[in-house]
Amino acid sequence: MLITSMPTPSNDPSPTPDQLPNNAPAPLAGRRVRAAIIGIGAIGGGSHLPALARLAEEGETEVVAAVDIDADAVAKFCAEHGIPHGYTDLDRMLAEVRPDLVSICTPPTLHRDQTVAALRAGAWVWCEKPPVPTLADFDAVEAEEGAETGGPYASIVFQHRFGSGARHVRKLLAEGSLGRPLVAHCQTTWYRDTAYYAVPWRGRWATEGGGPAMGHGIHQMDLLLDLLGPWSEVRAMAGRLVHDVETEDVSTALVRFESGALATVVNSVLSPDEVSRIRVDCERATVELTHLYGHSNADWSVTPAPGTSDADAAAWRDFGEDVPSSHVAQLRELVASMRAGERPCSSGADGRMSLELIAALYKSAFTDATVRRGEIGPGDPFHTAMHGGAPGWAPGTAQVSAGAGSGAANPAGTSEEISA
Repeated sequence: MLITSMPTPSNDPSPTPDQLPNNAPAPLAGRRVRAAIIGIGAIGGGSHLPALARLAEEGETEVVAAVDIDADAVAKFCAEHGIPHGYTDLDRMLAEVRPDLVSICTPPTLHRDQTVAALRAGAWVWCEKPPVPTLADFDAVEAEEGAETGGPYASIVFQHRFGSGARHVRKLLAEGSLGRPLVAHCQTTWYRDTAYYAVPWRGRWATEGGGPAMGHGIHQMDLLLDLLGPWSEVRAMAGRLVHDVETEDVSTALVRFESGALATVVNSVLSPDEVSRIRVDCERATVELTHLYGHSNADWSVTPAPGTSDADAAAWRDFGEDVPSSHVAQLRELVASMRAGERPCSSGADGRMSLELIAALYKSAFTDATVRRGEIGPGDPFHTAMHGGAPGWAPGTAQVSAGAGSGAANPAGTSEEISA
């Protein structure tokens, strides 16, 4: 579904066609990247716009358009932030403005069609998580990328990968300084009340794609995969313990990595003491990150094993200049990739790995089986829906009761049906 509602002549905030260029954007060398923001809510206005503005100060970007379904709101947004063109129609904006980069900040159910439209118009895409509701949607997006021509590509907002802390630890693990990773823990234990789920698209498979594993824990799981590399198998459980939603509100998983390392993963929106945490125990040291919504160098710790030299310990603890994880840090690397005509981080197979782990987590929880990487493809029900049509979880089937907490198929406890 695209944003396609057309404004009336009296409230149309869009420029007329003769005010805008008709030809495709020139090569990026020697000029700013022309960006458009799709969706001007809290994420678009509070995270993407400031990141683009920061890079504008560095001479890298300029925001040339904004799109939203509310004509008055987008007109006000553009006036407040000096954005020259406001639209309520995405296709029209793409045709008339021809941006180089599109930031997609809308609910997940819109991401696939909006991303495909932007790619087909020749624009690179920076899309908020979760990128799309299903693996099938992700594969459809990837098929539209310009992999043979150096772009355009679609990158997912996984800002926790970026910044000095993640970069330093990634380097230590990659070069083997800490020894083999052996045991890991990945925790996203947050708290969301009933008012949070009063927003109509939240807590529903069709519009959010999943529960806390998909909408909240995806950041920490993605960072864990970025640090430890490919996963090989997962065994999981999920529950709907408190909230009246279609999706889960808590899940736990055991994950084996190709390296042999074993990890536990917990995703919850039931936890008053909120924390985001990653811990990796290696042969020579434990590395731990404890934060909530973003991290700086001070949020990381390195605990050397007994017998470690002072020189090694000091080197491991030297994170260098503090560059916090942020949309700015990721956007800076994305723009560099655009200028180089290279696939950016968190796109293609690199971005798909986290989404595949979530699909496997759900499949394991809802079918009571171990799921291996690569097994969810076309023909598998979990390829086209994260609930996989599983009884007790798919819309229109008997719901798992709040008290049962079962993740298996055919749960013993049921309550009222959810309408499709």
